[in-house]
This record gives sequence, C-alpha cells and structure tokens, in this order.
Amino acid sequence: MGEQDRPGRRSVGWPGHAVLQVPVIELEDWIVTRTRHYDAGFISDDPGFHHAHITVLAPLTSWDVEAIAALAASSKPFDFELDHVDTFADGTIYLHTDKTGEFKQLTAGAWLAHPQVRPYGGDDPLPHLTLDRLSAQVGVASTEALLDGLLPVHGRANALELVWYRSNECHLIGRWPLGG
Repeated sequence: MGEQDRPGRRSVGWPGHAVLQVPVIELEDWIVTRTRHYDAGFISDDPGFHHAHITVLAPLTSWDVEAIAALAASSKPFDFELDHVDTFADGTIYLHTDKTGEFKQLTAGAWLAHPQVRPYGGDDPLPHLTLDRLSAQVGVASTEALLDGLLPVHGRANALELVWYRSNECHLIGRWPLGG
C-alpha cells in the first residue's frame, strides 16, 4: 500500500508524493530556514525526515520497497562535494555536485524499478540540491550571499531515504543504508 492510501493522509488540493533521496545533513539548517520562509507546511516534525537532499527519483505515488532495499544494498557509500551555485532554465537555483556519475547510477537503478517515473521529468537528469527559485528578490548572487561560508559542502552519500512530501504531512517512510 502506498503512503497516499493510509487513513488520514487525504486532503483537498495537491495529493503529495514520495521522493527517493540522499540526505545532505550539512545543509539541513539552511534548507529548513529557506523552506520555512516560503511554506512552513513543508517543515517536518519527524526527526528522521531530512529536508536537505539530492533527489534520486521523484515523484513516486507508489514504490517497490524491496527494489529500493536491493538498490541501497548493492550501492557503495561515497563522498561528494557541492561546489557551486547554478540555475536551470526553469529558474531553479541549485548546488552542483562533483559526483554526478554516482548519483546518476542511483537514479538509473531506481528508475529501472519504477519505469513509470521520469527522473526530474527528463531522460538525462543532472543530480543537484535545490536551493531556491529565481524571482525579483532572489538570484544567484543573493543565494550565494546567504550561503556565505558554507561552500563547498562536503557530504557522504551513505543511505537512501524514501520520504513523503505533502503540506503538514512530510515524513520519513523508510531508510536503507548504502552497502547493506
């Protein structure tokens, strides 16, 4: 049963979805502050939920827990660096990672088990950590200023997390260590 089918998990509006992600705990406080600025409904009180992350596959409305566990067990942990701020054509401001190959391998494995989901809405996703969106008040320079002293971020991919995103209902569904 998918998380969306649990009693009490239905409401008017956006139905929510799950995200398979790698947590980036080094930026948790920063991302929580930015998220709260826009929509506090997406701040989770679940201590296992990580707001700062690199998405492996989304959006998931159903998922194969056994396939996710097997992917995690067969994948080795790795170190990565988030080294500079960039933007996508749609205005998303993000942090670039130096380990695109390793993250793409995780995405390919997750996609194989969930072929109905197009990673990041495309066939060749660029792994990243989303920071913000371009607007009249927000740009690359202002985002870099808010990140002052935090870059580069040195992280370690050591787990896959399946989390639920829906306003006032964000929570951890499951966590699997990389390498078993």
